[in-house]
Amino acid sequence: MPTIQLGEQTIYYRRSQSGAAPHAAPLVLVHGAGGTSMHWPGELRRLPETSVYALDLPGHGQSPGAGCTTIAEYAQVVVDWADALELPPFVLAGHSMGGAIAQTVALHHPQRLAGLILVGTGARLAVSPAILDGLSRDYAATARLIAEWAYKRQADPATLDAYAAAMLKTPVNVTHGDFVACSAFDVTGALSQIALPTLVIVGLEDRLTPPKLSRFLAQQMPAARLLEVPEAGHMVMLEQSAVVAAAVQEFVGMR
Repeated sequence: MPTIQLGEQTIYYRRSQSGAAPHAAPLVLVHGAGGTSMHWPGELRRLPETSVYALDLPGHGQSPGAGCTTIAEYAQVVVDWADALELPPFVLAGHSMGGAIAQTVALHHPQRLAGLILVGTGARLAVSPAILDGLSRDYAATARLIAEWAYKRQADPATLDAYAAAMLKTPVNVTHGDFVACSAFDVTGALSQIALPTLVIVGLEDRLTPPKLSRFLAQQMPAARLLEVPEAGHMVMLEQSAVVAAAVQEFVGMR
């Protein structure tokens, strides 16, 4: 799988170009706190007729080094990465923290984007003290707690175990820094400035970023539409991958 060097940072990414039309807008997928590119299901990472790129942010997955300390820093990494690859205007999809990154790119670099997909996120991402304090005390127990909150209440325990185990592969200081960055993020007053075509997706059982946050995004952004997905929590793109992939494919196809 390819990597690219941004100064002293090595960024790993997955790429799929399955029958993409030459001038179609690429799709770039950005994961959430403590996650990796594998938080996006295969249906999205290999979306038909689309050039798809899924990043491992610094310090996550196969991208080595330290994580960033603010959402703005992560957003700049995404822009620098896209510029280094000479991508044309692209559709930027972000989940949770990735959605905060996507909103930040849209506010400061709108000319780089053809559209925006915001999954399980909000204009403000308050973080429970149980997460921030717990990560400092007991990473394993807190990863399991996050897993329980990330999926619908009837989720398979094996799924929760796999999620927590994957998070533990991200260094605790990186995951903690991600949640600190999320807790400081707030673009509530700037949403009306994001005029890009936007698809907002949320699981109706999302307990980490409740549906009211996505409804607010859709209400405040002038070109946004909302997809609420039943029987899914915060990891809606994994829990209802076919539904989400179909909506994303339709949206990207219109760009």
